[in-house]
Amino acid sequence: MSYENYTNHLRKLADVNYANALLQWDQEVFMPEKGAAARASQQATLSGIAHELATAPVLGGFIKELLADNTLTALQRSNVERTAKEFEKRNKFSTQFVEEMSMAISAGFQAWQVAKKDNNYAIFEPKLQKLIDLKRREVDLAGYDEHPYDALLDDYEPGTTAADVKELFDNFKPGLKTLLDKIFAAEKPDDSFFKQHFNKDTQWDFGIDLLKQMGYDFSAGRQDISAHPFTVSFGSGDVRVTTRVSESDLTEMIWSCIHEGGHALYEQGLPEGDYGLPSGEAVSLAIHESQSRLWENNVGRSRGFWEFNYPMLQSRFGHQLGNVPLDAFYKAFNRVEPSLIRTSADELTYHFHIIIRFELELAMVEGTLSAKDLPEAWNAKYKEYLGIDVPNYSQGVLQDVHWSHGSMGYFSTYSLGSLYAAQFYAQAVSEVPGLESSIATGQTAPLLNWLRDKIHNKGRNLTSRQVCEMVTGKPLDAKYFMDYANKKYGNIYGF
Repeated sequence: MSYENYTNHLRKLADVNYANALLQWDQEVFMPEKGAAARASQQATLSGIAHELATAPVLGGFIKELLADNTLTALQRSNVERTAKEFEKRNKFSTQFVEEMSMAISAGFQAWQVAKKDNNYAIFEPKLQKLIDLKRREVDLAGYDEHPYDALLDDYEPGTTAADVKELFDNFKPGLKTLLDKIFAAEKPDDSFFKQHFNKDTQWDFGIDLLKQMGYDFSAGRQDISAHPFTVSFGSGDVRVTTRVSESDLTEMIWSCIHEGGHALYEQGLPEGDYGLPSGEAVSLAIHESQSRLWENNVGRSRGFWEFNYPMLQSRFGHQLGNVPLDAFYKAFNRVEPSLIRTSADELTYHFHIIIRFELELAMVEGTLSAKDLPEAWNAKYKEYLGIDVPNYSQGVLQDVHWSHGSMGYFSTYSLGSLYAAQFYAQAVSEVPGLESSIATGQTAPLLNWLRDKIHNKGRNLTSRQVCEMVTGKPLDAKYFMDYANKKYGNIYGF
């Protein structure tokens, strides 16, 4: 009976959290500008209610009783133990603090939207500083052993520390830089044909077809337009994606659809009967990102995927692509060069976009970098790591939505996800007969079924490290990514 009461309580908490998520989805997709003030209040109220449910003494009582119950199954005990850890952490924050954070996030997001549109960082700066200050308070309340950043990273990647990420990046960067130096010395593929006019509606229809081919269930989701592509879930039966379409750049829509589709497939594959429980949630943000990056890069940027899809794309854009051979198309969308925008970066220089953000976040959380000085620090790191000058705020420090959401501690999971993706994909190829041949004929179900069995249905009862070792037999190793990248780009660039 106690476990049933515990389950019902967590499901009520999930109801409130998903209702709040629905308001956030609407805020980014449909909400009129004048709705911002009321929406901030609504979300703060729901955040407060959710916090009260998550820290309620009655839940603490259920947890205490269940931890002493020897009749629980292994799955039930894992759920309770994970909830106990979260209960302890959430009780370190007052409802007032949670509501203040929610209000600051709503105000920050609205300011970011205007600031990015107007290329005016001054609009966002005070809102960002407020969020930085609140995040530093959050860190102090949560507590940490080594670095304040660890408390934030634990929200997205439990058990991983700033030192772990820094060590991984430090070991990863030399091999990546060596590969990039070889690529930059080689002749670049021509990608000028991507910069023609591509009708928005035609692109949209093609993106829908790509999502369907991947296995995205439109009876359990939908796609819309937003300033920054994202995926949101209200349970495995309602998982929504957004994309961004540029009529002057075909690649934005393609990679947004495939990337967000990968996230959505994970959410649609979580155990439906475990709604609200840890066993019904994703393992971590890095594992989540491994799913989107696996579909975007290992599948979506492969030649085999386009052997099937390119003729259909050509049929829609015959004037623009009719005379462009598949090989030229494949090399063009795998062109590697430093760029300003993270979301449209190639899969190699992408990691330096992440490293830059990780290092800036560390400084903000430490208190050695203020919002006022952030643009200068941002621009300096882009010059140092990618050798490019940042021309304006919108293409620089204002390009990502994450900090306006208060999402600090998040960015490193993007690179971790890419490394996990390469390792998972290598394992899938070794276990699923004819996998890459199937993909080349438009059959992605064998891959999706493998991911469902190995990762999606596991919920959040394992850590990222445990999932990686369970799936591949080894801990995370950047070697898999570097082997994949060296082979692929050696063939494309001829070295």
